[in-house]
Amino acid sequence: MTHASPLLARPGAVAAHGPDEGVAAHYGDPVREQRDLAAGRAAVDLSFRGVVTVAGPDRLSWLTTLSSQQVTRLVPGESSELLLLSLQGRIEFDARIIDDGQKAWLLVERGEAQGLAAWLTSMKFMLRVEVADESDTWGVIGSTRRLDVLDAFGPQGAPLVWVDPWPHVAPGGYSYAAVDDANHPGLERPWFEHVVERERLAEAAAALEGDGVGLAGAMASEALRIAAWRPRWGVETDERTIPHELDLLRTAVHLSKGCYKGQETVARVHNLGHPPRRLTLLQLDGSTHTLPAPGSPVVARDGSTSAKPLGRVTSAALHYEMGPIALAVLKRSVAPDADLVVLGEADGEEYAAAQELIVAPEAGQVVGRPTGLLRRN
Repeated sequence: MTHASPLLARPGAVAAHGPDEGVAAHYGDPVREQRDLAAGRAAVDLSFRGVVTVAGPDRLSWLTTLSSQQVTRLVPGESSELLLLSLQGRIEFDARIIDDGQKAWLLVERGEAQGLAAWLTSMKFMLRVEVADESDTWGVIGSTRRLDVLDAFGPQGAPLVWVDPWPHVAPGGYSYAAVDDANHPGLERPWFEHVVERERLAEAAAALEGDGVGLAGAMASEALRIAAWRPRWGVETDERTIPHELDLLRTAVHLSKGCYKGQETVARVHNLGHPPRRLTLLQLDGSTHTLPAPGSPVVARDGSTSAKPLGRVTSAALHYEMGPIALAVLKRSVAPDADLVVLGEADGEEYAAAQELIVAPEAGQVVGRPTGLLRRN
């Protein structure tokens, strides 16, 4: 169910569609909003997020046994990311987690919340945990810096801010990136998600403005996310996605923790094989003044629009500095220097595309190999 944000009633607000439905795509000036968001002068309404809470003394050890991440010793206020996988190691849920000492708060995409709450409830057994979908009560505001003014709008007036661990390699994690960690573009996008009362979103926005912080639309946050190589559930993922393909071993998988559903696939691909696909950034030709739609096929430039797809665009945006960019999931066998084209929806519509490697083609099969391009923590 989609909940329209009260901030959509603000002057100039243009409603977003797709996964961001329910909030503003922009408020009249998307490029300026993106600059302001990057500079910490704006915040973005993320109230399309779902919020699932887990209370009870067993909550953290229980979530550790179920997920890809080690959160047993997560201290109040500390942030992490966890995945719930299928038996085949495919991503079913991707949750941002922060604990307040009484509850673990799982911030997810709206499409995950109901299913996640139901699945967790089915796995309670005799443990001391209580699961609740609180998406109707809580909203989320995102920013590139911590906004103290929003603390008053958190649970019982207490601050609850999830800090994105991306792009740092978390304990037990591993980097599949094709760049040195010190040069990862995600370092240019620190990211904070503040939990606020949904019915006080308008009041929170007014408090931000009083503190010199304006509003940016979802288009702005998406452009920064894409430039940071940050994958998003339901956008970069599909029913076949395994964590290795998106470099999610970096922040969401602990390779040394105990058994959990899907662990066998995670270990097998990491130690003995290669992920079948890889995430890449595409620098797009901007001469058409449009962007390819999610799902647009990526093909080799050979003059034939009937060429077999090598992958698909998952998200695209106009970045205020980089111009038109996109994330795409390609077959691992696609050469890093391949001359690519994205096919648009209209007949003859094409976008020349240059790759910027995210997941290295040789990712996986790391046992016995010298430390080099791929790093662990």
